[in-house]
Amino acid sequence: MKHLFIILLSSLSLTLSAQTIKVLSYNIHHANPPAKPGVIDLPAIAKVIVDSKAEIVGIQEVDIHVSRSEMVNQAEKLAELTGMDYYFSKGIDLEKGYYGTLFLSKHKIVGKRRYDLPMPVKSENRSLAIVDVELPNGKRVSLANTHLDLHEENRIAQAHFINELAELYSSPLILVGDLNAKPGSEPIKLLEQFFVRNTTSNVPTSPNVNPRNEIDYIMLLDNVKFKWKSYKVIPEHEASDHLPLFAEIEIQ
Repeated sequence: MKHLFIILLSSLSLTLSAQTIKVLSYNIHHANPPAKPGVIDLPAIAKVIVDSKAEIVGIQEVDIHVSRSEMVNQAEKLAELTGMDYYFSKGIDLEKGYYGTLFLSKHKIVGKRRYDLPMPVKSENRSLAIVDVELPNGKRVSLANTHLDLHEENRIAQAHFINELAELYSSPLILVGDLNAKPGSEPIKLLEQFFVRNTTSNVPTSPNVNPRNEIDYIMLLDNVKFKWKSYKVIPEHEASDHLPLFAEIEIQ
């Protein structure tokens, strides 16, 4: 009986220490629905996010004060529409504004960092944004969000950079983003040296209609025990040229 009590107590302790987090990665094409040239529909993007019930969202292709998207600060507006905290990471200056990636979080953002990614071949500047969020149980989780380059040489260098940075982390680190690379490609194989990706329920994420390319990912640094409670593409085919990718992760 005593041994059974100890086993039950240990099991309860593991259950209580586990943390579950719902994450979304979404390339929003500056909120321009592919079937509607010139139209900007931020409420449609916000609805996808809210309906997903994601707690933290990594978004790519976000405009701030750019004419093609009606000069709106899309980061601020999406935070307002979803009721979430936010952190924007600039990729490039565009006109008199900016273009880059965005984090939205239901939880308090207690740390934020931005890194320019290496670019051996001249191209569009890319950034890596990292936020630390505090969960309701007081524990902290870090998330990295990026949009890798179109050139393979740059993607390889950028994957190396992310890995070198990941080596500094002893706490949970979730990587999300449009990596512009398919499974089996060199950048993904490099990232898999440090990060675990889903290989059971993963499916193509692009384009939005008849998707054939898996280039959007949610991965976890392999320094903690975890399990995928859910990993799926949300079948929203109109709001963007990518499908939103959702994961619910239980971290021990």
